Amino acid sequence: MHEMSLAEGIRSIVQDQALAHGFARVTVLRLEIGRFAGVEIPALEFALDVVLRGSPAEGARLEVIALPGRALCYDCSTTVEIAHRLDPCPLCGGGKLIPQGGDEMRIKDMEVL
Repeated sequence: MHEMSLAEGIRSIVQDQALAHGFARVTVLRLEIGRFAGVEIPALEFALDVVLRGSPAEGARLEVIALPGRALCYDCSTTVEIAHRLDPCPLCGGGKLIPQGGDEMRIKDMEVL
């Protein structure tokens, strides 16, 4: 389950930011996760619940912002949203799509005290 290592990375970032900016507690943690990031949200929520214990983010409300999958269609030269990596272009039906986004995962922001 790679969600546990993702949660450990998030904890490390939160702790580093708490030291750098002098806050004691995170009340809300917002994550942006792309459709193609390969992250199982329920597994990540469970891992964060375990890993964040004893950290400034223990008990923080987690908000996940789902980012769409995007691809550039070579047939119509348009960037489009797609649900699956192998979907055809929803505008022209072309099959020459190059993924342009949706595989990212990042901390968008935190509300802190």
